[in-house]
Amino acid sequence: MSNRRYVRRMGTPQVKGYSEAGASIIRRALKGFNAVSGSPVEDIDWNNYTLRQRGRMLYMASPVATSAINTNRTKVVGTGLTLKSSINRDVLGLSQEAAKAWQRLTEAEFTLWAQKKENCDATGVNNFEGLQQLALKSWLMSGDVFPLFKRYDPTPTNPYSLRIHLIEADRVSTPTEYGTAVTPSPRFTDGKNPDNGNIVHDGVEVDQNGKIVAYHIRNTYPNQLVVETPRWTRVEAYGIKTGLPNILHVMDSERPDQYRGVTYLAPVIEPLLQLRRYTESELMAALVQSFFTAWITTKTDTTDIPINETGSGDVVGIPGEQPDEVSHSENEHEMGPGTVAHLEDGEDIKFGNPNIPTTGFESFVKTICRIIGAALELPYDVLIKEFNSSYSAARAALMDAWEAFKMRRKWFVDDFCQPVYEVWLAEAVARGRIKAPGFFDDPRIRAAWCGARWIGPVQGQIDPSKEVKAAIMNVDRGFKTHEHVTRELGGGDWEANVEQLKLENEKLLDAGGGKYMAVLGDENTKGSEPNA
Repeated sequence: MSNRRYVRRMGTPQVKGYSEAGASIIRRALKGFNAVSGSPVEDIDWNNYTLRQRGRMLYMASPVATSAINTNRTKVVGTGLTLKSSINRDVLGLSQEAAKAWQRLTEAEFTLWAQKKENCDATGVNNFEGLQQLALKSWLMSGDVFPLFKRYDPTPTNPYSLRIHLIEADRVSTPTEYGTAVTPSPRFTDGKNPDNGNIVHDGVEVDQNGKIVAYHIRNTYPNQLVVETPRWTRVEAYGIKTGLPNILHVMDSERPDQYRGVTYLAPVIEPLLQLRRYTESELMAALVQSFFTAWITTKTDTTDIPINETGSGDVVGIPGEQPDEVSHSENEHEMGPGTVAHLEDGEDIKFGNPNIPTTGFESFVKTICRIIGAALELPYDVLIKEFNSSYSAARAALMDAWEAFKMRRKWFVDDFCQPVYEVWLAEAVARGRIKAPGFFDDPRIRAAWCGARWIGPVQGQIDPSKEVKAAIMNVDRGFKTHEHVTRELGGGDWEANVEQLKLENEKLLDAGGGKYMAVLGDENTKGSEPNA
C-alpha cells in the first residue's frame, strides 16, 4: 500500500503543496535530506572561525580562489576609488560656480590627506587607495574587516589627526571573561557584558534592541605564537559627543540578525579544495611519468659504486645538474630525470601504467570552474580569463560580471569610503581648513555638504568603436547624459574633460595649422581645419 493511499484511508489530510515537493519526507530522493537551520549565530558565528581559515588558505593555495578574489579587487577598486565631491547646492543655496570652487578645494584637501601613507594609515604602510584594496581583499577572504579610527598629532606636512587602522576579522572576538573559551571554538562565540548586560556575538556587542553598540578587539590573533597575554579593548561604535563612528564594519549580510560576515568563498570551499587536489594529483602523475628513472637490483657489493650526496645513485643526463633531493634516509628513494638508483638485495619496484593526462581532464576542470564561477557571480570567461568564445558571448560575460562588481562597489563605498570621507570632512571643517556653514548645526545641511561620488574602474570594452558609437546614440536620443557616458567609458569627469579640451583647442588654434578638436558638434566639424 502506498503512503498516499494510507494517508487517505486513515482520514489524515492529504499531502499538499511543498509536502509533495521539496518538503516531502516520503519521497525516496529526499528521505535522507535532513536539513536543519538554526539562528544566524548558530549557523554563521559558530562556524565562522573554520570558514575564515579555510577561505584564507584557499586564497593562498588555490589558483581559482585567488583569481576570484583578485578579480573582484581589480574590478571593484582597481587602483583606487577617487573622490568626486558632489554637494547638494540647492539645499545649500550656492551658485554653480561657488559649488564647483568648494568641491575642488575639498578634493584637493582630501588628496593631501589620502595620497601619502603616513598621512592616513595608522600603520604607515598604505595610502588611502592601498587601504581600499586591502580592506576589500580582507573582506572577501575573511568575511568582514574593521577599519578603526585613530587620532595622531598633526605634522608639518599633514594638518589632520585622522588615521585608519584596518583590523582583521580574527581579532574581533568575545572576551574570555564574558563567558567564552580562550581558543575560539564553534560552541563558544557568545558572551554577556557584565557591566551592562549586553549580549556579545563573536566580538560584536548589541543592546536589548539588537543594535550594535560596541566592538571588542583582541590584541593578538587566536593562533598567534606569542608570550603576550590576550586582552580585549572595547570600542564604542559611535562617539557620544560627536555621533561620528569610531569604527566601521565592512561586511555583506545574507540573513537578518546577522552580525558577522562570511567569507566570499564559503559556498565553494569544498569544490575548490577538491579541484585543487585533483589538479595537483594530475600534475604529479604527469611529472612522475615524465621521469626516466632506472632501478637496479643487485647482489654484489655496491660500496665502490659512485653515488651522489644523497645516496640516490648515479645521475645520468645533463652534466652538472642534480635532481631535487630532499630525503636522506636509506629507506626512501626519489625519482628524477635520468636517475639511476641502486636498490638493496631483494628489493624491487614495480610501476603501473597510468594514462596521463586523464581523458576528459580539461573538460572536467572547466565544468567545475563554471559551477564555482556561477556561485561567485563570476562567469567562467572572467574567472579563468579565457575569452575564446564569440564577441557576443564574451561581452555578455563581462556585462554579467560587471553587475556584481557594481553592487559590491556600492556596498564598499557605503561601508568604507563614504564614512571615512565624512569623518575626515568633519575634522577639516572643525579645523577651519574648509568652510561649510551649518555643518555642525543641521544634519540635513551636513548631508548636503557630504555629498560625493566615488569614481573607479570602468567596464572593459571588447570592441571600443562599437561601444563609443552606442554611447553617442544614447546621448543623441537623450537616454544618457555626457557625464553618465564619460563615467561609464573612462571613469572621468565630463566637465573637466570639456575644460581641458577647450584649453587644448585654444593652443592648437594659436599654433596655427593644427587640427581643430571639436568638443561638441556633428561629425562634419570634427577634425576640420580652423576657419581663417
